[in-house]
Amino acid sequence: MAKDILSEAGLHFDELDKLHMLDPEVTQQTIELKDEYKDSVGKIGQFQKIVAGLLELVDQLAKEAKNEKMKAIGAQNLPKSIAKQREARQQQLQALIAEKKMQLERYQVE
Repeated sequence: MAKDILSEAGLHFDELDKLHMLDPEVTQQTIELKDEYKDSVGKIGQFQKIVAGLLELVDQLAKEAKNEKMKAIGAQNLPKSIAKQREARQQQLQALIAEKKMQLERYQVE
């Protein structure tokens, strides 16, 4: 009867006869919720670590892809560059030939 009066007042006894303001069932649910919360926080922490590792891996792959792209562009431009160098060298040699021909003509005139 005293327990009923205390229960109506919002006071409850647990299994160790300690006085609590919360209903033992609510207290148990709170403890279970707290445990579930800790598990969820742990899982979120693991998820964050996995995502961080994944982002790091993706960044590394992006850098490697960029490097390979630059190598491919360089390889594509190499034949064009060689052709331009060859053309420039040919023009230099033709200019040298023209100069030598003019020099030869002068010597022949002399």
